[in-house]
Amino acid sequence: MNKRTLAELLLLLTTFIWGSTFVIVKGALEDASALSFVAVRFTLAGVLLLVLLARLRIDPKALLPATVLGVLLFCGYVFQTRGLVYTTPSKSAFITGFSVILVPLILRLRGVRLRSASIIGAVLGLLGIYLLVVPAGIEGVNRGDALTVLGAFSFAVHIVLVGSYAKRHSFLHLAPVQILVAGVLATIALPFDQGRMLNWTGRLIGAVLVTAVMATGFAFSVQNWAQRYTPPAHTALIFALEPVFAAVTSRLVLGERVGAKGVLGSLLILAGMVVSEVAGGTEPSPIEG
Repeated sequence: MNKRTLAELLLLLTTFIWGSTFVIVKGALEDASALSFVAVRFTLAGVLLLVLLARLRIDPKALLPATVLGVLLFCGYVFQTRGLVYTTPSKSAFITGFSVILVPLILRLRGVRLRSASIIGAVLGLLGIYLLVVPAGIEGVNRGDALTVLGAFSFAVHIVLVGSYAKRHSFLHLAPVQILVAGVLATIALPFDQGRMLNWTGRLIGAVLVTAVMATGFAFSVQNWAQRYTPPAHTALIFALEPVFAAVTSRLVLGERVGAKGVLGSLLILAGMVVSEVAGGTEPSPIEG
């Protein structure tokens, strides 16, 4: 197995973990406010990675890029977690998948010439997400949906920048700092959280442990390593499976139904992945001049 194949398999595992935690976070928000949960989750994960992964040693050259990534994570997860208060787990994941189409667009703006297969794959992914997000018309979009869209923008930029920074800095230095930065920013912002709440129930403790250790510490370490070997556009399409996994877990745990359009949307996302992976190949170098 070559490194690219391993990287994409690990990104797929990461996507499954992220998709399955939407239900967990939805339940945790009955015991904690969104900002409080993000603060605890990312601070714990950041400290663990700083000790276990980086062994308290960070390359000074990686501090700035890791901080930039941390700010994007903070924005993405605050918007996404707050949005979960008002929307369902599967719908939140579907909207987060909007980053599928944003990543190729951002890459193009940065001077990357995209191959047609990557563009076709992204369009298929976008169409699939549309069917998942707006099954009952635009009037079905609520406040939580709008907040989650803002999170999707942050995640898209994060994917692109990880793909760039991971080629110049070790994931051992990028992952701990960016996660800790997100946790610190959320902690600093707590005084401005009017609905601040943190009731340490068994459900909340379990959610913190699962999301901090697996969905944050492990998952972002994998992402920062794996994106050294796979193009950002392919990473975005793999991440597009997140709403599919979220829909499955939400259906099993909460009984939430996706419907025929949701199934069709999931299939279109998978088709986008196949087109991009089989025909897209490696992204070309940035356009000269």
